[in-house]
Amino acid sequence: MTYTENDLVRIAKRENNAKRNYLVVNRLQGKHIPVEPGECLAMFDELAASVAKLYEGEALLLVGFAETATAIGARMAADMGCYYIQTTREDVGDVEYLYFTEAHSHATQQKLVKTDLDRVMGEIRRIVFVEDEVTTGNTILDAVDAIQRVYGRQTAFSVASLLNGMDAEAERRYGERGIRLHYLVKTDHSGYPERAEACRGDGVYHTCPEENPGADALYQMHTAGGRMDGRRLVSGADYGEACRELAKQAMAYVPFREGERILVLGTEEFMYPALYTASVLADEGCFVRCHSTTRSPIAVSTEAQYPLKERYGLHSFYDGERWTFVYDLERYDKVLILTDAGDGAERGIGDLCRSLAQCGNTEIHVVRWW
Repeated sequence: MTYTENDLVRIAKRENNAKRNYLVVNRLQGKHIPVEPGECLAMFDELAASVAKLYEGEALLLVGFAETATAIGARMAADMGCYYIQTTREDVGDVEYLYFTEAHSHATQQKLVKTDLDRVMGEIRRIVFVEDEVTTGNTILDAVDAIQRVYGRQTAFSVASLLNGMDAEAERRYGERGIRLHYLVKTDHSGYPERAEACRGDGVYHTCPEENPGADALYQMHTAGGRMDGRRLVSGADYGEACRELAKQAMAYVPFREGERILVLGTEEFMYPALYTASVLADEGCFVRCHSTTRSPIAVSTEAQYPLKERYGLHSFYDGERWTFVYDLERYDKVLILTDAGDGAERGIGDLCRSLAQCGNTEIHVVRWW
């Protein structure tokens, strides 16, 4: 399929971010806007097919950027059968990291697990950074520099993104360093700041609902086994198979019926397993929408062309002192929340489930992959 900027791009206003006042929201990506999962994955598959054709036979490592490109990278690696690892802002555990920065983000620090890269960099011939959208390209260059400082210059680099908004100067810098660019749609950011600034910001902002003693009755908790963590180095094929097994376990826990309206939610960096499970439910004949919680505080507006109308503030599943958000919830027959958050997620789970209950949702299932 040939995509256009109008097909995909919606401009939203970042809240309290002086570095860049706008956010490019891809309406098919399955992050902020609820999406039909098949449309989302078809877009990822198209990017994967174009990259696979160019680098057939090369030893590849795909690196998906947190938060918003983790699902794109995971899906591409599953399609292509190559190594995959995502960047992360979370604490993975007793490992050594490579650090770099994402200057325009509200959460600037990014990292890769160096302990895992050490195992494979000797055999990797090309690293493909996977992004939803590239603008200046500075974050990726910072990551390239960090990798080359440790491993030298024998590895080639490419970038695969759904959207590319780089100007001529940014593309020239990449060309000088031999970094190849692949994307589905070229975008022009010149008018985006003005469009974002014009946002009225008059949407509905929900504060976190108060805790109550009966909160546990709002959801049923399940645990699925066989977890693989994309923050650690994985085989894309093995990760895809693990997600298929997760979907089977989730569907065994929850009795879905053909024709039901189902919402599947991922949590922050944990996007692809939710999208994949949502696609399986859609194939079974359910009406399914999928998106995820996010660290990004975005203004919401009643304006007809503005992409986000309502915002719900939540404590994070991964850090009870950190705020996260979810946008444009509705009432469904069933809600399935998929997460890989460990112990201590109860506060965030309660917040999200009470927010869902505010919209009339009465059957909520939380599946923790562990």
